[in-house]
Amino acid sequence: MPAVTPFNQNRPNKSSVPATAPVNAVKRVRIIYSFLLFISAVFVIRLFYLQVIKHDYYRKAALSSQLKQYEIPAERGTIYAHDGDNETPIVLNEKKYTLFADPTYVKDPLKEASAVAIITGGDVNKLRDLLQTKGTRYVVLGKKLNKDQSDKIAKLDFNGIGTREEEYRTYPQGALAAQVLGFVNDDGEGQYGVEQYLNDKLSGQPGELKAITDAQGVPLVSNKDNIVTDPVPGEQLNLTIDIDVQRQLEQILKDGLEHAQAKSGSALIINVHTGAILAMANYPSFDPSKLQDISDLSTLSDPAISSPLEVGSIMKLLTTSAALSEGVITPTYTYYDPAKDNIDGTIISNVAQDGGPQQRSIANFLSYSLNTGAIHLLKLMGRDDNNINQKGRDIWHDYMVNHFGFGTLTGIDQPGEAKGTVPDPDHGYGLNVVYANTSFGQGMSATMLQMAAAYAAVINGGNYYQPHVVESVTNADGKTTLTKPKVLRQSITPQISDQVTGLLEGVFTTNHGVYSMPHLPEGYRIGGKTGSAQVANPSGGYYTDRFTGTFAGFVGGNQPDYVIVSRVDDPKINGNAGAASAAPIFSNLVTMLINNYGLTPKS
Repeated sequence: MPAVTPFNQNRPNKSSVPATAPVNAVKRVRIIYSFLLFISAVFVIRLFYLQVIKHDYYRKAALSSQLKQYEIPAERGTIYAHDGDNETPIVLNEKKYTLFADPTYVKDPLKEASAVAIITGGDVNKLRDLLQTKGTRYVVLGKKLNKDQSDKIAKLDFNGIGTREEEYRTYPQGALAAQVLGFVNDDGEGQYGVEQYLNDKLSGQPGELKAITDAQGVPLVSNKDNIVTDPVPGEQLNLTIDIDVQRQLEQILKDGLEHAQAKSGSALIINVHTGAILAMANYPSFDPSKLQDISDLSTLSDPAISSPLEVGSIMKLLTTSAALSEGVITPTYTYYDPAKDNIDGTIISNVAQDGGPQQRSIANFLSYSLNTGAIHLLKLMGRDDNNINQKGRDIWHDYMVNHFGFGTLTGIDQPGEAKGTVPDPDHGYGLNVVYANTSFGQGMSATMLQMAAAYAAVINGGNYYQPHVVESVTNADGKTTLTKPKVLRQSITPQISDQVTGLLEGVFTTNHGVYSMPHLPEGYRIGGKTGSAQVANPSGGYYTDRFTGTFAGFVGGNQPDYVIVSRVDDPKINGNAGAASAAPIFSNLVTMLINNYGLTPKS
């Protein structure tokens, strides 16, 4: 009987089936799941980094193509001057338009340049080149467009081309006081005059606009991302200049130069009690509203403060002031004048009309303007009647520099002031001859402003006031700061000042007819002195036929009120340069002040 095989004998045992298949599947699922979790985590972390940590950076980067920064110009400060009892604007701002473009939005440079050129009168090729400028999003196509031109540009509707309203300087009085005022260049910077000297105060602080723009580059003003900083207007200036006096001074100077057949000159009027400049002018000058017409750049500067000269015999009043202060003479002092003097082998003479050798008084020396008289005073300052010595040179140098302010700046609120020159008393060739010359206004140099300030000091009681043209400054908040009169030094004593003033009045009274002056109104104190200085030859020595005429004097009622100085360069008129050319300018300015400026006569 065959053997019986059990039913399960050939079936695989459950315990013998491999278990790895289901385990590997689970592992694969877990790996894939973990990988997906890792990728998700990477994305989450990256998004967190981009959206949170680097949010500001990428926000700015995203806006950079549309974010533009604009400067909002501050309104430049207005400048006022006196007009009688009122204050009148002498420099204002006028609204004009700057034409600009963003080259990245320009589609057809030639077409757009041609259209713009028709409106502005500009050069098509230059405009086209500007519209094709690479590496910038802002180019200026034109400046000082008027409202009508700006409106026509807007109607063109060119993407990336527009206008911006800006303030430009305008001068309602034309060329009046141009060298005192200066001007503003196309970059908005003050040049010359108070425009340059006080540029920071006048400029104010510009504002700032960071604007999101649309696709055409037009600012979206309502966008919350705009940041605006308001501009701070410039400060207002009030000058010491009187418009009417300034206008008349300029005309009198011009007429006087024509009479003297001279091409240039200066004149100024200063208040002896404050140092305030009432009027100051030079000829030739310029018109700040017509800068394009200027051919001679030297007319931009102010020679009254920037061009020192050998002042001539107007120095003799100051030599006298020093000698009086040193106590070596009195107003009634007399001496024998030889009419010529030998200084270390150099002969110094007087003019032919001096009357020759004779006994002289101080008043007589000043009236005849004797060079030898000035030298005599210099000798006396050295306590030697016969020679110029080291002591005399040192004392006179001290008076020139430390009492009268020569060789130093006055500190007037104007740029370009010159110091002038005073020779060293201790070192140099031919010092005695050099210092002999300085005693009568040669061999040294000073500006007309320095002479005016020195004269004002010796006739006002001795106070040397710092000259100034700015009377007050008013800031954006309405706070006004006044320029207080500033005494820089005590030049001489009040007693000596009275003596000097009396001597100067006597000189004027004695020489009134010689000065080619018309009859002046009576009842006023008037004093003055001429100067005629030889013009230095660059090759050495002096020209024998070229002179500079000067005049310095004062006018007032019970006391001197104003000092007036005038200068005429190389006059061709016959006669003494000072008396024939500079003195008539002085007398006409005196008459103008008395008749039109309300000077109070002597009581």
